[in-house]
Amino acid sequence: MWKRFVVPIIVLNHPSVKDLLKRAGKEFGFDQPMGGLTIPCREDAFVNLTLGLH
Repeated sequence: MWKRFVVPIIVLNHPSVKDLLKRAGKEFGFDQPMGGLTIPCREDAFVNLTLGLH
């Protein structure tokens, strides 16, 4: 099951998030039918990453 997360734009500048976005582009492309991005990582890993950026 997929979950949707809304993150502050500043998070997109973090090197770890940039790496995830690069992997997402290679694996899924950026033309998603629902208008979002599919990130190739586990939910708990993504939550832990974003919580650590504050």
